[in-house]
Amino acid sequence: MKEVFLNHTMNFIASNQGNLDEDEKEKLEYGLEGLYMTITKLIIIFLVAFLLGFIKEFIITLILFNILRFPGFGFHASKSIVCLISSTFLILGFPYLFTNIEVNLNSKVILCIISVITFIICAPADTWKRPLTNKKKRLFRKIFACSLAIIYSVLIIMFNGMEISNLLLAALLIETVLISPIMYLIFKEPYRNYKKV
Repeated sequence: MKEVFLNHTMNFIASNQGNLDEDEKEKLEYGLEGLYMTITKLIIIFLVAFLLGFIKEFIITLILFNILRFPGFGFHASKSIVCLISSTFLILGFPYLFTNIEVNLNSKVILCIISVITFIICAPADTWKRPLTNKKKRLFRKIFACSLAIIYSVLIIMFNGMEISNLLLAALLIETVLISPIMYLIFKEPYRNYKKV
C-alpha cells in the first residue's frame, strides 16, 4: 500500500512539476514516506484511543507532546512497525496510565526533576537521517526544549490534582524517553549523530 501511494504521488508530482533532479526526488520521496507513515500510524492510534474511550485525553497529550518534540527531536524508528508499536505504547500508554492512577505531588516533582535533567543532558536528540550538525541551531533547540520542560514542570505542579497536570506529565515523560539514549540502545539506533558527520 505504501509503495502504491509513493509511486502514484511521485508520478503525479513529476508530471506536474517538470524535471526533478535525483536529490530533489530523494527528499520528496523521504517526505512523502514520512507523511504516509504518520497518517497511517495516527489513524490506527486514533482508533485504539477511540475504542478505549480516551480520544480527548489522547488529542491533548498528542498536542502537548508535539510542542516538546519540535525543539527536542528524539528517537525515530527505522522500521514502520517498530514506530507504530512504540508510538502506540508511549503516546497512548503514558496518558492512559496517568489518568487512571493517582500520582502524588512528590512523585510528580521527582519525575519533573528527572525530565528536566534529561533535557539538559540529552536535548535535542537527533537521528542518523537528520543529524543536527549546526552548532547554533543545536544550542537554540537545547535552550528552547529545556525552557519548555521547565514550563511544563511548573504547570504540572501548579495544576496538581487536575487532569491537565497528568496529561502534561505524560507528554513530558514521553519526550524524556525519546530524547534519552534508552530508546536508541533498545532499538540499536546510533545516538548523537551530529558527532559522526
